[in-house]
Amino acid sequence: MHTKTIKQLAEGLRAGTFSSVELTQHFLTRIEKFHALNAFITVTQEHALTAAKQADKRLAEGNAPLLTGIPFAHKDIFCTHGIKTSCGSKMLDNFIAPYNATVVDKLHHAGAVMLGKLNMDEFAMGSSNENSFYGAAHNPWHENVVPGGSSGGSAAAVAAGLAVCATGTDTGGSIRQPAAFCGITGLKPSYGRVSRYGMIAYASSLDQGGPMARSAEDAAILLQAMAGFDEKDSTSINEPVPDYSRHLTESLQGLKIGLPKEFFQHGLNNQIAQDIDNALNEYRKLGATIIELSMPTLTMAIPAYYVLASAECSSNLSRYDGVRFGHRCEHPADLTDLYLRSRAEGFGSEVKRRILMGTYALSAGYYDAYYLKAQKIRRLISDDFQHALTQVDVIMSPVTPSHAFTLGEKTADPVHMYLEDLYTIAINLAGLPAMSIPIGLSADTPEAPKLPVGLQLIGAYFSEAKLLNIAHAYQQVTNWHQLIPTGFE
Repeated sequence: MHTKTIKQLAEGLRAGTFSSVELTQHFLTRIEKFHALNAFITVTQEHALTAAKQADKRLAEGNAPLLTGIPFAHKDIFCTHGIKTSCGSKMLDNFIAPYNATVVDKLHHAGAVMLGKLNMDEFAMGSSNENSFYGAAHNPWHENVVPGGSSGGSAAAVAAGLAVCATGTDTGGSIRQPAAFCGITGLKPSYGRVSRYGMIAYASSLDQGGPMARSAEDAAILLQAMAGFDEKDSTSINEPVPDYSRHLTESLQGLKIGLPKEFFQHGLNNQIAQDIDNALNEYRKLGATIIELSMPTLTMAIPAYYVLASAECSSNLSRYDGVRFGHRCEHPADLTDLYLRSRAEGFGSEVKRRILMGTYALSAGYYDAYYLKAQKIRRLISDDFQHALTQVDVIMSPVTPSHAFTLGEKTADPVHMYLEDLYTIAINLAGLPAMSIPIGLSADTPEAPKLPVGLQLIGAYFSEAKLLNIAHAYQQVTNWHQLIPTGFE
């Protein structure tokens, strides 16, 4: 049952082939069997089975939404009432959320069954899931390889068949990069399309929640339930939500695909470049034409991003002071000691690094030189994308410069790790929608296992339906999204 799509499972539930309780128990058994992946921080077995029973009752009454009874899991960055929400950090290891995030409520009302909370880089800061207080999640394609980050637990769980689909969040590539590393489909919606209320903030102007699933069709169904205006979120956009599934099968005849030459120069793995060429050939067969673009500001995205994201991180994480909630040091001598030791003990090294960078960038004398200049670069990048998207319908690029790397390979070199987001960060700065779809596997050699390759699709604001259509068309003529890691069949 873990290899079926949302639609196939929904049909089985409605036909009475199996119940939601049976389906949920199947996934709970797989979570237990493959616990060594460390994809979950919290498994909510009792909660899931209770929700499954309610789903079965709702299905029996008829007129239940498509997601009713479908087992999924949340990245542990979304607040869940009465259930631990840790954000992958020791700082929140004892935090029981007193309310639900809007996304949690939306999926609950849609009838989906939450299996638990998924592993992630601490406060969503990382590209490998190695920054989690609970230890690194593992890529199901090979146990010694990272699943990507920060939504690594989400990607690993979906790829291994521990959940039908999952939620993720993306600040600089944290849905798309792990989706590429684990061979699944991941979509970062336009900024403001999915409510951020109850989604623990890293960098508020960049964070966005989105769906992670095997296929574009499943991602469309999950996004349908997640998206929409929320008056509780001041960054939420009051735009109608289209029927994402309705547009999946539209023709791609005449589609214009833009390729920014800056993304195909130095540093890109040769095999990934070849896999992208092969994918582009498939799109040509579907009626698309390829147009080369020049977007010179893309090379400035990484320095601008790390100034802005770190500055916002410094501001957002100042609330974790040991006073109101979260980790508190024992026997503080005074208030200053309480602050210093609670934060020193509660935050990991990468979080501390970004807080320090952000505080420095915002400090007197450096604000204009770093933060303000980064904001100006952000505007230039956004303008570059806007101009490019007047010439083409979609921009395509690599998701990552290399295949998934070995656990521990880059932890000693933060800058090298930051470069993993080379092709994804600019999209967050511009607030555009983008997604990753699987397009191949690396060569199988004695030194390295076969590992997935992703293709990035970038669209104009609120063009998620078009991106899903473009992804779905490719997945109808290829089977990369259907491949399952050995041992998880």
